[in-house]
Amino acid sequence: MTHSSPETPPSLYAAREPIFPKRVYGKFRNLKWFLMAFTLGIYYLTPWIRWDRGPNLPDQAVLVDLSTRRFFFFWIEIWPHEFYFIAGLLIMAGLGLFLFTSALGRVWCGYACPQTVWTDLFILVERWIEGDRNARLRLHRQDKWDFRKVRLRVTKWVSWFLIGMATGGAWVFYFTDAPTLLQALVSFTAHPAAYTTIAVLTLTTFVFGGFMREQICIYACPWPRIQAAMMDEDTLTVGYREWRGEPHGKHRKSEGSEQLGDCIDCMACVNVCPMGIDIRDGQQLACITCALCIDACDDTMAKIGKPRGLIDYLALSDESLERGGSKPRPIWHHVFRLRTMIYTALWSVVGVALVVALFMRQDIDMTVAPVRNPIFVTMSDGTIRNTYEVRLRNKNGDDRQFGISVRGDVAYFVQLEGTPYQSITVNADSTLLQRVYVMAPAGSKPATSEVTDLRIWIEDLSNGDRAYKDTVFNGNEK
Repeated sequence: MTHSSPETPPSLYAAREPIFPKRVYGKFRNLKWFLMAFTLGIYYLTPWIRWDRGPNLPDQAVLVDLSTRRFFFFWIEIWPHEFYFIAGLLIMAGLGLFLFTSALGRVWCGYACPQTVWTDLFILVERWIEGDRNARLRLHRQDKWDFRKVRLRVTKWVSWFLIGMATGGAWVFYFTDAPTLLQALVSFTAHPAAYTTIAVLTLTTFVFGGFMREQICIYACPWPRIQAAMMDEDTLTVGYREWRGEPHGKHRKSEGSEQLGDCIDCMACVNVCPMGIDIRDGQQLACITCALCIDACDDTMAKIGKPRGLIDYLALSDESLERGGSKPRPIWHHVFRLRTMIYTALWSVVGVALVVALFMRQDIDMTVAPVRNPIFVTMSDGTIRNTYEVRLRNKNGDDRQFGISVRGDVAYFVQLEGTPYQSITVNADSTLLQRVYVMAPAGSKPATSEVTDLRIWIEDLSNGDRAYKDTVFNGNEK
């Protein structure tokens, strides 16, 4: 820790001291292994899943197609004008974080945050190559760079770098057909943007997961500070039962161990912590609530014949009850309370709204943009003509013939640019920009009024599906 003199302001940053967590066994460690394998499996394998959407459409199950500005997710296809689906999913993700934080504290940070997941993977690789905690500590403290130290360090760094490269490569596969891009990458014919993206993600993964692990959580990530404001005394989080463990000591009979608490000061909780903190010091910004200290402490308590739970998931309000000799409240009391139920209700409302909107959307759609220069044109016979840019969307898997018509107070007539007909063919799963002329006869109300409401309709002539957009017709008011 950097100390400051009275003349200098205190330092807001502490230089990183390498941390070498000890391997631990237990239910929370097993849960972290499962979630690490599950999340990494989803990330690395999803771009290679195929999904048959028919001809003329990509067969990659999850694809952000920048060329057509569409997002494919299995059977769901999101078009650019449907970005509200993405916004809704982001809102659900935010509410989900609020919900889990209110109920279980920083459970996201401890189990599912990408920084935590990749750091766990890097530590696992480090342990495979350099050995257990003691072996890694000896290697770190060895000043002489002999052949063995160079070999182990280079092997570890190369392994980390390859993981980072796989991470960057997996990311770009989400934006184009994965097998095609892989072939292009290997033959060095891919777009420079692909190589640049992979290089940036490779370096950030390598540095963040290998050399800046806990510093990212403490200094770079804003979420710990946000979560601190969202937690209260009923939030379940990892804590130390000080009333039971203190005063801690080695429990030697010659030193009067009968006066000591259950904590035997074995430092197991500190040795397994990936952040290098001592949970016995109370709640700290660096604690990511990974619960590995619970596994380590429970294992120690079992060995010395003490009940588990010296370090456990607990709430401050329950700890106060236990200090007074009262029985703590059941877990559901902390999980199912007003705040979490409100978050759950909001999350459910947004989710249901997205599902309803998804099933209610039509296979044909349109946008209408009046051409403002000029606002209208007066023809030789006095007819007033307005011009509109109509973008037609055919979300079906085959070509469709769309008829275009208008409805209003008078018998408008419509002319399509480039064709004598009042219908146009839109290719399968594509959009078409069509210029449409709408005309009102001389002397009619729309022709002599400044603005008249107008509704433009499109109809799928193969099945009768219809859609419309409201706009205005500009007349020549005198």
